[in-house]
Amino acid sequence: MKKNIPFVKEKLNWMQNEEIWPNGLRYLWTDAFGVVLLTSLHNHTGKEHYLDQAENVIAEVKRVLGRDKGFRIGELPDRHGQYYHYLAMWMYALHVLSLYRPAYHEEAVQLIKDIHPEFIEPGVGIHWKMKEDLSGPEPGFGYGALDYFHGYVVYNLIDPDGLEHEIKQMKELIDSSYKDLTIDQDLGLGMMLWMCQFHEDEEWAQFQKEQSLNTLDDLWIEPPGYFSRQRGRPNTKFAFTNFGISVGLQSVNEQQDRLEKLNAYFSEFESGDRYDRDAITHVMECNSHFPGFLVKDYDKRIIERKVE
Repeated sequence: MKKNIPFVKEKLNWMQNEEIWPNGLRYLWTDAFGVVLLTSLHNHTGKEHYLDQAENVIAEVKRVLGRDKGFRIGELPDRHGQYYHYLAMWMYALHVLSLYRPAYHEEAVQLIKDIHPEFIEPGVGIHWKMKEDLSGPEPGFGYGALDYFHGYVVYNLIDPDGLEHEIKQMKELIDSSYKDLTIDQDLGLGMMLWMCQFHEDEEWAQFQKEQSLNTLDDLWIEPPGYFSRQRGRPNTKFAFTNFGISVGLQSVNEQQDRLEKLNAYFSEFESGDRYDRDAITHVMECNSHFPGFLVKDYDKRIIERKVE
């Protein structure tokens, strides 16, 4: 696992000075990965102010994106509604911070209890996007292909006993679909690998890990060294999705030789669009250089001590 802490500290300072993150527009996905990053930096450095910064992000997310149940996708007008996979990543961030600030454990559990019954159709799937008040699915959207994997992983980490019913519902969806699931896009492959690390002994994880790694082989473009968006689109690439793949590969300790090339390529890459200054690009670049608690057992001693 990479631990390029000087790079991460410099990038965080630059984002702060440019008012990109954490003092920019709120976006739940980015903020979740950022909270994990700050908590990981606390673990690595022992500096308490990283935990304070993580709590400040959580407070701002609640203020700006918080709803009666769940969280809005983002602050901008076009980022309305709620995504299950964003909420699941936010649950994971709360779980990680709760290793040091235990009150966030109950917040994560309550979030699950609030949103799970609204998103799930047992035996059918998880609605990919819901209306902002969770009164029903957002018109024009179907079921998420990875969402029940995501929920299964996170629920098991947060409270496997107390969430037994919800976990069972997720596992039923996994068992009925994992052999037929084909992931053909970059970030989905990275996230599936990230999820597989937590249940490496289960058949679904072994199957999907092999499938995902094989597909990533087809997406790798060298020279210069990046993963394309999907098969048949070799020239289409995004920095933040490549950084997500990097996290996934580090999670399962595969294809490590490609990470340096990937990071080097995107350190000079300019897309010419909003992603050049979007927080999601730069926060996930930090995660690529230092995934920390995104990798299982990154520091198992800390986890065991906090759970005792």
